[in-house]
Amino acid sequence: MIEAPDLAALTGIRHGFFTRNGGVSKGVYQSLNIGLGSDDDREAVLENRRRVADGLDVAADRLALPYQIHSPDVAVLDAPWGAEERPRVDAVVTATPGIAVGVTTADCGPVLFADADAGVVGAAHAGWKGAVGGVLDNTIAAMEGKGARRERIHAVLGPTISVKNYEVGPEFVERFLDEDATNRRFFGDAERDGHKYFDLPGYIMQRLERCGVKKAAMLGLCTYADEARFYSYRRATHRREPDYGRLASAIVLAG
Repeated sequence: MIEAPDLAALTGIRHGFFTRNGGVSKGVYQSLNIGLGSDDDREAVLENRRRVADGLDVAADRLALPYQIHSPDVAVLDAPWGAEERPRVDAVVTATPGIAVGVTTADCGPVLFADADAGVVGAAHAGWKGAVGGVLDNTIAAMEGKGARRERIHAVLGPTISVKNYEVGPEFVERFLDEDATNRRFFGDAERDGHKYFDLPGYIMQRLERCGVKKAAMLGLCTYADEARFYSYRRATHRREPDYGRLASAIVLAG
């Protein structure tokens, strides 16, 4: 488990960006795969989720990870949900102590949020589609709805695919430039004609800044490059592996 200094310094907050290590899964899922949507053994996944909950000092049924669909949608959680009752959203916010809200990723950006003064935390799954669609903006707005103030919010981007490992085609580039011509700065030339490298972490950090989050940071860790610690959808795809594991990132108000 990796902690971000900015969040670790906050009173009454526990959090973790979990690596792939410390679990029971085998094969391509080795070892802390928490993805219920993967083809991994279900009991292994549930045990891995229990270990993530233990790392945050909460019961397994108080670890809230949604069914993610690359949307801008946010759930505001006041009581735990069961593993089979997960809403189809890409961010979760709570002001209830003892509930660990989190997201799962395997290249996309996991962003953890906290306003310790207001006692509000959140977690967002920010792939390119969710980031463009406003999942970060909506998470901050949902936190404000529970009493947070965006100028007090700490936001940390965890392990994410880096620009040098994220090659995209011309249609992808065009979509971003149509949204805002200044997005050109997030693209660098790739070897294949018409292709670019996309700086997803840089784009996420800009979105946070434009939302008025003054206390934003990122760990600067690449899921694709660091196979020993992280799962990567794109790495698995390049290797033509049958599936891939999912990483957990979560935050909780100490009860």
